[in-house]
Amino acid sequence: MKNTVSTQLVTYLGDRTDEMLSMLEIMVKMETPSLEPSTQQPLLHYLGEQLADLDLSVEIIPGEGRSGGHIHACNPANSQATQLLLGHCDTVWPVGTLKTMPWGVKNNQVSGPGAFDMKGGIVQLLFALRCLRDLGIEMRVAPVVFINSDEEIGSRESKDRIIQLAKKADRALVMEPALGLDGNLKTRRKGTGVYRFKIYGKSAHAGLAPETGASAIVELAHVVQFLDSLNDPTKGITVNVGKIDGGMRANVVAPESSAVADVRVPSDEEARMIEERLMGLKPVTPGTRIEVSGGFGRPPLEKNKRNNLLWDAAQDAARQLDFAVAEGLAGGGSDGSFTAAHTATLDGLGPVGDGAHAVHEFIYFDKMVERSALLAMLLKMPAIQSNDHMEL
Repeated sequence: MKNTVSTQLVTYLGDRTDEMLSMLEIMVKMETPSLEPSTQQPLLHYLGEQLADLDLSVEIIPGEGRSGGHIHACNPANSQATQLLLGHCDTVWPVGTLKTMPWGVKNNQVSGPGAFDMKGGIVQLLFALRCLRDLGIEMRVAPVVFINSDEEIGSRESKDRIIQLAKKADRALVMEPALGLDGNLKTRRKGTGVYRFKIYGKSAHAGLAPETGASAIVELAHVVQFLDSLNDPTKGITVNVGKIDGGMRANVVAPESSAVADVRVPSDEEARMIEERLMGLKPVTPGTRIEVSGGFGRPPLEKNKRNNLLWDAAQDAARQLDFAVAEGLAGGGSDGSFTAAHTATLDGLGPVGDGAHAVHEFIYFDKMVERSALLAMLLKMPAIQSNDHMEL
């Protein structure tokens, strides 16, 4: 049953769907691929204007060569507890994608590169903050907004800033897309890693003296089979050898070969186990040796007491808004994995839809009001890490 505040939120946001759609269109039409840092500037400045209009102090942090920069917005005069609102403005789509994946609105589906992952989430973030301000609803925990432009390439420049902000925050609310068409929140994420395997053998003439050589490709075949054997669907462990290379020509015993594997695990325990097995890999082909490099770029986001408190609060908030929300495990990584090690974290608060990194990417537009209202309900909560009970 909706209470007075929840009704106010839904009414306010429902009256502004045209504004939300217009903002999303502006953002989607600003193509912002991670690998082209200069493309981020127009969107960063646009977002800076929107955040400044919310009476926040805005800092556009320059990139360091691998990104287009990031936005940090807060109220510097406010010394109370903070809550981190986390998002990213970069996409996987190169400039020119709009020609083949144009902005479109049809049958409640909004499509375009980055609409789902995750510009729709940023729109919801901005309207949740605007809604609370315009309705005069107090946020007892001060919002801090951080939007990076390198999330899709590992957040290498922004990771340390995100961790610093998380360490000071009571909670982190991550605006990544929802999980599945039902809009599940992401209370768990797999840790993600990339490992590289370089195999050295010894070249020889394949016809005259093959026995004097040691084939790096034969050894690579063993390595690939070993890596595949590590897959364990029952535990949620996936190991995918996505690239292999090697050899010189058909009549030469291969002196070198290589492979790259993507590894995903649901817990730190499994991450340590996989890491130990990969780093301890030994060759079975005489005369070859193996070099292993790489590691986990993002740790798993696991359930714990403080994360459960935030999840419980989200369920309560959804009930007050007259809908139900479920939870799930996401196989992809996000910056929420960094924050979860330091503060209560809830991920997947962004739009409901489908097609992240896919040509059919879309969001259900009618869900944006519901999701923005849910975020606003969470934003107005008191601090949770010093309270066993939270009053919405």
